[in-house]
Amino acid sequence: MFGLAILFGAVVGFALGLTGGGGGVFAVPLLVYGLSVAPREAVGISLAAVGGTAAFGAASRLVRGEVELRTGILFAIAGMLGAPIGSYLSTQIPEQVLLILFALLMLVVAQRMWVKANQPKTASGVCPSEDEPGPDSSSCQRDEDGRLRMTSRCVRLLALVGLLTGVLSGLFGVGGGFVIVPALVLFSGMAIHAAVATSLFVIVLISISGVTSHLWAGNEFSLQTTLQFLVGGFAGMGLGGIVAKRLKGPTLQKTFSLAILLVACFVIFKSVAL
Repeated sequence: MFGLAILFGAVVGFALGLTGGGGGVFAVPLLVYGLSVAPREAVGISLAAVGGTAAFGAASRLVRGEVELRTGILFAIAGMLGAPIGSYLSTQIPEQVLLILFALLMLVVAQRMWVKANQPKTASGVCPSEDEPGPDSSSCQRDEDGRLRMTSRCVRLLALVGLLTGVLSGLFGVGGGFVIVPALVLFSGMAIHAAVATSLFVIVLISISGVTSHLWAGNEFSLQTTLQFLVGGFAGMGLGGIVAKRLKGPTLQKTFSLAILLVACFVIFKSVAL
């Protein structure tokens, strides 16, 4: 059991280092089906382990200037407000239903990321620029230097998405990275590698809020299993970061999508089979 917890933690860390998310996507199924942890307890362990591992990866990226701080802080504040809501909702939903909802959400995210990876980029990034001719219905645009224009519409959109991310984090114990990365790419026009770095920063803050809410609600989780997950997570994070630098953006997005799809199918199969 000791070795498995470290190995599973390494898988979670590798996913975080590679994609900036996906750690909790793997953590919850691994805890539930690999270590026989109750789904509700797995939520708490996942939040703590993913948050701690993300902090390890976010520190170096923050120093290198890879994190978009303005966007990340906005996302994190909104997410920290949403996490307690999600934690409360998780106590009101049967565990089996929680796992199935979790898997369905993963399928949606995987599909969106795959489609986006196949779309050609505009000259100004994912979101169109305000300087482009014709009507512009997007809420977020970037200037010629790639900096996000923090218009009121853009701030409202990102805050709303951040809030929903926090709710999902508290509900499913996922840290939110598998939602944060596609949200940053799809709604703010952020490049995938910058989204990975910013996501790790956001995950740390949202996980702190989620763990606090989880404990405040009277839920407990194994500190020993969490620490073992962290040990493996630190090793996996370093390896994932190295691999991520060697992959192009679209390839990274497709890799992320396929990984989420496989885990979602596994969770659905196990939930229905049981």
